[in-house]
Amino acid sequence: MDIQEMIPKHKDDQKVIAELKKLSFEEIKPIVPDLLTWLQDINWPIARHIAEVLEPFSDKLVPDIVEILKTNDGIWKLWILVTLARKTKDETLLKEIERIAKHPTKDEIEEEVNVEAAAILNGDYI
Repeated sequence: MDIQEMIPKHKDDQKVIAELKKLSFEEIKPIVPDLLTWLQDINWPIARHIAEVLEPFSDKLVPDIVEILKTNDGIWKLWILVTLARKTKDETLLKEIERIAKHPTKDEIEEEVNVEAAAILNGDYI
């Protein structure tokens, strides 16, 4: 199997989801950045399914998550926090979440990423 074939081709590419759910983290690791791009808009039909695939591996995704949290894409940051970071115990990720809560950028304020970050730090989702 070519793992590149598991990257969704369009916003409603449900065919790959069932197969992705069968794979280990080591198997999907090469396409994680591609899968994370599908979380840029949770309203895309495939987004919640991709989040379900990635959520069990969220602690292994911390470097990728932190990289996204350092972009200027406020809405992507929000959906990453909502889908993959609410239950994190990872110190590196928590440090970035704290930065967002206490010193948000303009895009983080506009998309209320700082509100989500504060809720995570307050333990609202535990």
